[in-house]
Amino acid sequence: MYALKPIRRVAPARVTCLTAGVVARTFLALVALGLLALPVLAQDGQRLRLRGDVTARGDVLTLGELLEGASAEAARRPLFRAPALGATGTIQARRIADAVAALGLGEIETDGLVQVAVQRAARRIGTSEIEAALKRALETAHGLDPRNLAIRIDGAAPTLLAPVDLNGPVAALDLAYDARSRRVAALVTLGERQASLRVSGQVLEMREVAILVRALNRGEAMTAADLTTERRPREAAPADAQTGVAGLTGQVAQRALGAGAVLRAGDIAPPDLVTRGEAVTIVFDAPGLNLSLRGQANENGRLGAMINVTNPVSKKVLAATVIGPGRVSVGPPPARQTNAALDIR
Repeated sequence: MYALKPIRRVAPARVTCLTAGVVARTFLALVALGLLALPVLAQDGQRLRLRGDVTARGDVLTLGELLEGASAEAARRPLFRAPALGATGTIQARRIADAVAALGLGEIETDGLVQVAVQRAARRIGTSEIEAALKRALETAHGLDPRNLAIRIDGAAPTLLAPVDLNGPVAALDLAYDARSRRVAALVTLGERQASLRVSGQVLEMREVAILVRALNRGEAMTAADLTTERRPREAAPADAQTGVAGLTGQVAQRALGAGAVLRAGDIAPPDLVTRGEAVTIVFDAPGLNLSLRGQANENGRLGAMINVTNPVSKKVLAATVIGPGRVSVGPPPARQTNAALDIR
């Protein structure tokens, strides 16, 4: 005998009429489940268009940085990692198209571009800013005057790369300085050590010296255009180097001097106001008495120099001080300022 199986009654399928409310609820459900791509990912139905070469300001490249026509929401979507700070890379156009298609945004317009070059923007901290930070640290920690310092940094010219939005001054931390060897090392940082670079170098004490712009012959007077100043390491400059150009104009070269030479104390001197054999006026000034007569210089003399002059009538030789062009002065003896004390006849 066969076991009988109960008959199961199948209830007829329930059919719901397709109304506007049903369609709206179904549409919202599909949106909530992410099964329906919304047209708001592109503005006003525009087709997304590939940009040309771009500059990245952050660690990632967003859709808006690579494509035009995206909505504000879609533009914020990250697509690729950006190159390192200050570096440049490329992205194939087909890779961008594949990434956009994976988001359900459809095809893009490439305008014939095969690839896009991407440069990562960076704030570049060069040698001058690094040197200034080291000088500030040396002043604070060791009392050195930054105006008289220069720092010769080891190796090639250093560059600290930082994000463009990382503001603030450069600082030198963990400073180490040896006063004997004048060696310095520090960690140069920006922000809260968000960008850093370790540097080392030699601290040089500088001094300002006078430099000749052109060559001068012996006896030639200098003009203002013949002189300039430069900062030189103290160890490399002569100890008797002229430290400025004030008062040097009009002075005369005492020997032949080459262009670019550091002026030393004995290289130049004021011009002679009296020359040997020249007729001069001999002046005597004393309280209540002023005399002058003609004489002859026995030697050259610049302003303030003591030279011998001769009275051509009496042939008497007098010691006189040069006081101007063609003029010398003789004075009374220090202890006896009387008319009898002076005989210039």
